Amino acid sequence: MPEQTITALKKHRRWQLADRLASEHYQNHDLVFCKQDGGPLTPQQLEGVWYYFFRKKTKLPYIRFHDLRHTHASLLLKAGVHPKVVSERLGHSSVTITLDRYSHLLPGLQEAAAAKFDELVQLEPAQSTGLNALIQCTDSV
Repeated sequence: MPEQTITALKKHRRWQLADRLASEHYQNHDLVFCKQDGGPLTPQQLEGVWYYFFRKKTKLPYIRFHDLRHTHASLLLKAGVHPKVVSERLGHSSVTITLDRYSHLLPGLQEAAAAKFDELVQLEPAQSTGLNALIQCTDSV
């Protein structure tokens, strides 16, 4: 988990503990996000809190709470994070699930792989003759 997320959650936890101590009617449901009395938030309240947080704390355009998981994966993949790492963060049982769902975000993978291979095996004209000889040698075996 990113350090800034851990810091924010710890700060939130301190506020929550203060609310718990300040109220004799606090309902401890062991929730991370709840009403001031400890009760569960309604979906509308959660969306409102999320909207407020996004407007005040981030530079990103507004993202619906429901879309966070997909946005998380999309941003990481577009930033070049390895699909296996993204798959693990999402809790997918296999990287295949992640690649099947998000491969449309990686349209240039084949081109990038070909360009990287070209970069790795840059052949000088003199080397290409040796490579052709090697290929011919293996064909005769």
